[in-house]
Amino acid sequence: MAHRANHAMRVAMHSSAGTVDVDGFTYEWELRREPQWSDIDGWKGMAIALLQKNMQRGALLEFPPPKRLLKGLQRGRLQINDAIIARGIRAALEAGWEPESRGKPMVFTVDAEGN
Repeated sequence: MAHRANHAMRVAMHSSAGTVDVDGFTYEWELRREPQWSDIDGWKGMAIALLQKNMQRGALLEFPPPKRLLKGLQRGRLQINDAIIARGIRAALEAGWEPESRGKPMVFTVDAEGN
């Protein structure tokens, strides 16, 4: 049984979309950009799109590039989990994201932990 749970956890870490409940609301998230190199900006971190279920205005969380890439090391596995997504949602809400309003998605820069 433990092996199956461990496998499910590994699968969850590699998913590129999902839902998470935060403070009684359900949010959908989707990986929009993996860490990538830009000739203009250098390394850019991953970007996660957020949308509160049945609401219109989304948000985009921009993460810093992983330290290993800045050091010239190989690309590692993406570290995405519900806790990081939930922290990012709370950070965006505290910074002024209003999912029930209209308008273009708002962009928020967060740290590697989603804060």
